[in-house]
Parts: sequence; C-alpha cells; structure tokens
Amino acid sequence: MVLPVALGFTAAFLFAASAALQRRAVLSAADSDSEHRASNHRIPVLWLFQRLLRQRVWLVGWTTNLGGFACQAAALHFGSVALVQPLLVTQLLFALPMASAAVRRWPPLRDWLAALAITGGLALFLSVEGAAPMEGEPDRGRLVVALVVAALTIAALLQLAQNRGPLAYSALVAACAGICYALSAAMMKLTADSLIREGVLATATDWPGYLLAVTTLSGLVLGHQAYGSGSLSAAVAVMSTVNPVVSFTIGLLVFGAVPSTEPGPLAAVAVAGVLLIVGASGLAHSPAVRMETRSTATHGVYPIRGNV
Repeated sequence: MVLPVALGFTAAFLFAASAALQRRAVLSAADSDSEHRASNHRIPVLWLFQRLLRQRVWLVGWTTNLGGFACQAAALHFGSVALVQPLLVTQLLFALPMASAAVRRWPPLRDWLAALAITGGLALFLSVEGAAPMEGEPDRGRLVVALVVAALTIAALLQLAQNRGPLAYSALVAACAGICYALSAAMMKLTADSLIREGVLATATDWPGYLLAVTTLSGLVLGHQAYGSGSLSAAVAVMSTVNPVVSFTIGLLVFGAVPSTEPGPLAAVAVAGVLLIVGASGLAHSPAVRMETRSTATHGVYPIRGNV
C-alpha cells in the first residue's frame, strides 16, 4: 500500500511541476514575440511551438512530465486503478502554490478550501466502483460517432472562447484539452489491447494508434494554450475535471459499461458533483486566481493581449 501511494503522490507532484515549467516557457516565448504575431492565431501557442522547442525550461518540463508518466505507470503496476487515479488529482494541490509563486502571493485559505473541494470531489468520483469504466469490447461504430461529437464539441468550445475574458478563455481551452486526454485514454486502451492480442503489424495498420498520437498531441497543444492564457490552477482544475467525466461517458457509450444503480455509489457521485461545483466557483471568484490571470493575459498567449 505504501509504495503505490508514494508513487501516486510523486506522479501528481511531477505533473504539477511539469505544468508550471511549461507555463513558464510559454510565457517566456510569448514575451519574445514583440510583434504579437502569435495573438493573430486562433490557437496562438501553435505559432510559438518552434520557439518552445529551443527553450531549456520547456525541455525540463517535458522531461518532468515523462517522469510523472513513469511514476504513474509504476504506481498502477503495484496498486489498483481505484487507488492510484484518485491520488493523481492531488496535482491541483501542488499546482496551487506553484501558480501563486508567479504573482508572489501565498494562496489564501479560500483557495485551499476550493482546491480541496475539487480534489475531494474528483477523488470520490474516481473511487466509486465503475467510474470512468473501460471494460468490455468497444463498439467501433459508436467510437467513430463519439470522436466526431468530441471534435465538434472542441471546435465549438474554441469558437466560444474567442473574445472571452482571459479566465473564461483559459477554462474553455482547458476543457478542450481535457476532452483530448480522455479520448487519448480510450485510444490507448484500444491500441494496447490490439498490441497484446494481434501483434505489432496488425496494430500498425489499425487506426486507433494514429488517433492516439493525434489526440495526445492535440491535448498537449491545447494544454499549453490554457496554461499560457490564464490561471495555472484553474486550468489544471478544469482539465482534471473534464477528463474523468468524458472518460466516464465514453465508457458508457462506447465500451458498453453499465453504471452502478446502488444508492451508495449514486450518493457518492452526487456529493462529488456538489464538491466540484463549490470548488470551481471558489476558484473562479478567487482574487489570487484573477490576479494571476490578468498577469498571464498581459504577458502570455491570450489572443487580446494588451487589452485586458
């Protein structure tokens, strides 16, 4: 029990540190864009990626992210999904002081309570048996429909984000990244199953592996956009919430999973939803989060820089 818990907390810390380092690199790259050409793009960070690849801070952040994945994989090897996944959502608690360090202001008590509410809600949701299920044989026809719906949802959210305030813009883009990571998890399961059952050649000629690359890369790009447009802690909170919710939906619609109808699990899901709403509202109205968002919007990749 001790080893997977320690590895899970280590992975959560490394993921939070990676987000903070990557955000710092994005802000630095945006500040070097003296003509603000990146701001003319619908996804400004795409224009900046050529500069990010040359930044040591970004490379360190990416290496830290790989370390987080290694710790997560080790934790899942020694422990169950039900034990490890709830531990990973504590990255928000690590991200909160890292985000506040950018504005040199320690998070107030209300921010900690909001972060605890979100973390507790996610942990409770992920601890419920059957949450984010991926068992059973997937229906590929339904999977294609889910992919189309997800792509349209992402396009709609990105369109909705345009001309919004920096906090709303960052949250909507972070939601898109969360959708991409949930799709990536589904593609990862399909690819891993195909690799084990049918071998490398069959997997290489099947489309889920290529969609795994597309969804992972899209999540990476959109995550960077969210980090560099608003509050780091708010972006991490949105991504951490959207990911399991979309995974849960995919499990029901694509993998044929059956949700529990017992009173206990239903009550746990309801309490988790209340905690998420309370925590999200607390972070959205936090003065520290708004201060961080204004600073990022002025110096980051927010599309309307200089007019916040």
